[in-house]
Amino acid sequence: MIMLTGGAGFIGSNLHSALVAHGYETVIVDRLGSDQKWRNVAKHLPARLIAPEALEGFLATHPPLEAVFHLGAISDTAVTDADLVWAVNVETSLALWRWCAARGVRFIYTSSAATYGDGSVGFDDDASVAGLSRLRPLNLYGWTKKAFDVRVARMVSAGEPRPPQWAGLKFFNVYGPNEYHKGMISVVKAKYDDILAGHAPRLFRSERPDIADGGQQRDFTWVGDAVDVLQWLLDHPGVNGLFNAGTGQARSFLDMAHAVCDAAGVVREVDFIEMPESLREKYQSFTQATMTKLRAAGYEREFTSLEAGVLHYVRDYLTQPDPYR
Repeated sequence: MIMLTGGAGFIGSNLHSALVAHGYETVIVDRLGSDQKWRNVAKHLPARLIAPEALEGFLATHPPLEAVFHLGAISDTAVTDADLVWAVNVETSLALWRWCAARGVRFIYTSSAATYGDGSVGFDDDASVAGLSRLRPLNLYGWTKKAFDVRVARMVSAGEPRPPQWAGLKFFNVYGPNEYHKGMISVVKAKYDDILAGHAPRLFRSERPDIADGGQQRDFTWVGDAVDVLQWLLDHPGVNGLFNAGTGQARSFLDMAHAVCDAAGVVREVDFIEMPESLREKYQSFTQATMTKLRAAGYEREFTSLEAGVLHYVRDYLTQPDPYR
């Protein structure tokens, strides 16, 4: 049995469907709410669905878990209640780490590329306390993700009890099916929605004189690749550590918008708009995963190209009557 916190969310539900397809019995810890989020798990039923507030009671029953995938977090950067975000993203993560360590359960969790901030100190997945302490996240979400990474680094370096396998993944700009419930959807989905609304994809003008409009870059990662890395960790219980997970190749927003236009079968046109003042100090003009560490650990599969991933997303999901995985 495998437990997934955040298992009805974006990456979580994609991982859940893959695990069920491989014959695993699953327990999801999440809230479905009153919108369409339930559709994320409608095709792949979990053995149990537990509300986050019932997690402590469930764990007290000593369930026979093989592994915990901890993907649950408050990732919406519009949330300003820092106490709440800390409690969910740090304290809950620590409690799960300690539970897994005490009971010999493998623990795989998601960190975030948001921990790198503006990227001024690079994108190397250095898991040492010193290396992590150099990072300067730009928002509350990234700060709490960094905080948990640092706590893990300190516990490991101090020789404190740890799960038999522990691994954290810093995902970069993931897009794909089942993200529709999110308040902050991927820019790929947002640009497709622009086209559906009858106008060209809208991109922010560059705020930097050394970067052309549309020249801002991201490491756009297809959700199927994120799931594959998570499954690979499950299949390789001897791999431990904190790893980047991205294509390793930054692409421009203009490349992305053109890929969406091509997939939707419309002319390549883009409208540039001013960036809101509230975003300017928090905006990342460049992200690119350094993938040396994960490759050295043995992960060999190539990541999906931007064009192939966008085409797959648009053709096989966004244009279909049922866009859920």
